[in-house]
Amino acid sequence: MKAMILAAGLGTRLLPFTQTTPKPLFPIAGRCVLETIIDALQKAGCESIIVNTHHLAHKIQAFISENEFTIPVYTRYEPEILGTAGAIRNVERFWDHRPFFVVNSDIVTDIDFGAVYRFHLSHPDPVTMVLYDYAEINTVAVNGCGFVVGFDTSAAGDSTVKRTFTGIQVLDPKVLGLIPRGRYSSSIDLYRKLILKGDKIRAFLPKNCTWMDIGTPERYRDAVFYRMAPMAFEKAFNDCGEKEIHRQVIQGDGSDRTWYRLTSGKHAMVLADHGIRKQAAPTEVDSFIAIGRHLRTKGLPVPDIYLSDAFSGQVFLEDLGDRHLQTEVKQTKSLFKIEKLYKKIIDLLLKMSSEGIKQFNPAWAYQTPEYDRKVIVEKECRYFLEAFVKGYIKRSVNYDDFADEFEYLAKNTLQHQLSGFMHRDFQSRNIMLKQNRIYVIDFQAARIGPVQYDLASLLIDPYVALPAALQKRLARYCSEKISSEIKIEKESFLMGYRFCRIARNLQILGAFGYLTQVKKKRYFEAYIPKALNTLLTSLKTFGTVMFPNLMALVETISQAYPKKGDTG
Repeated sequence: MKAMILAAGLGTRLLPFTQTTPKPLFPIAGRCVLETIIDALQKAGCESIIVNTHHLAHKIQAFISENEFTIPVYTRYEPEILGTAGAIRNVERFWDHRPFFVVNSDIVTDIDFGAVYRFHLSHPDPVTMVLYDYAEINTVAVNGCGFVVGFDTSAAGDSTVKRTFTGIQVLDPKVLGLIPRGRYSSSIDLYRKLILKGDKIRAFLPKNCTWMDIGTPERYRDAVFYRMAPMAFEKAFNDCGEKEIHRQVIQGDGSDRTWYRLTSGKHAMVLADHGIRKQAAPTEVDSFIAIGRHLRTKGLPVPDIYLSDAFSGQVFLEDLGDRHLQTEVKQTKSLFKIEKLYKKIIDLLLKMSSEGIKQFNPAWAYQTPEYDRKVIVEKECRYFLEAFVKGYIKRSVNYDDFADEFEYLAKNTLQHQLSGFMHRDFQSRNIMLKQNRIYVIDFQAARIGPVQYDLASLLIDPYVALPAALQKRLARYCSEKISSEIKIEKESFLMGYRFCRIARNLQILGAFGYLTQVKKKRYFEAYIPKALNTLLTSLKTFGTVMFPNLMALVETISQAYPKKGDTG
């Protein structure tokens, strides 16, 4: 037998994701949908396949050319889309005297194609349609004798059932004459003609199988999940491949990712869903996977990534529970115990900085490969003015009034830096405690940069608001710990830390303003007063000479902010 795979569609319901990747090349569990369909047809005994193309045809052609299949696979480009039936007639010279397969390129299924073909050969009718019980879109009416009698709900009667057309069909060559040549025509139009002229269309109703189409983002993501989740549990625990998997949304934080806890039997894992890829360039999920695996190979305490699919954005990883450092600090009354815990975290921070930088590939960083002047000035200083001062506080300011101070901040931050692996968001909600062990999560923004920045992130964290005296002791502990291992100027290190406190604090307030005002995540608003107070305190350590305009602005906002908070 021969077969045709319909791959010319525009994938409009999957926009914007299909702007750069044609729907047939969407991957699931490491293989694109087109490849799995070709493989299934090969196993069913297909001798050759033709694939019609239109949207991003060159990418489908390239994929086929780059792979060595055991049977010939051809393509036929359609300058104008001809529809399912029109595409079949357009390649009429490809067909021979035998019945042939036609399969949509946007389905994921384990239906046995060989059984479908054998069923078609067992009856005298010109068409076999494979139908599936998918309640959301059941529209094809089938009578009690197994014949298709209509294609909309009005065709259903007391003696019929409704099913969904799977996009899998077998046709006799004699139907080609009913299809107009060179213009658009659909298979459903063809089948209506057949029924009107007295021909019969057989329904093949498979049992104990799965079928999904990936025509929408939701269906594609579900198809990836239902294929990969059992694989992830099998890989992680070796005994969960056939058990039911439950998925429950868990609270995320500031990002747009969706988090789930997956349970199967006595086991659990976490799914981080970053969303479907919109661009060819590296994205957040690429960094999350690459950096997470890198840190794991260095023996650092980050969650194990069991399985991932960078295109769909789904990452299956170790479940570290729900106990953040923030929770631990809030529930610990002893300042001595808190200080002891933070010293352990600082020890881990220094290890991560020194070990994580080894063999670190800057290309893994999806934002910038290193923490540099541009990041400080644009992503922290300007971000503070635009997202917090202008966007949230609604205060009109001129960037040029602060430009010299921001440049001074950037210059001195970098001048005093001790460079290493930089997490970039090393705060209490990204530090987990499980079975008396400390873990670090959310490392996707990592790059090369000053260890002092991560130290500042930890100590000025508004979620816990450590006492100022404790912050000073911990900063001094960090400098002494480093100086005992490598030769550094302790005072220069601490000076870099003080500059990093300001840079990080500007970034925090920018983020809080953006998340509150734009993303409508109002719970961040509660931490703004603490962040403002810390920024003002940090600026005052330098006096009024170095940051006069910035200090004046922050003082003014701090004095007015309680009224703002009352209304927010």
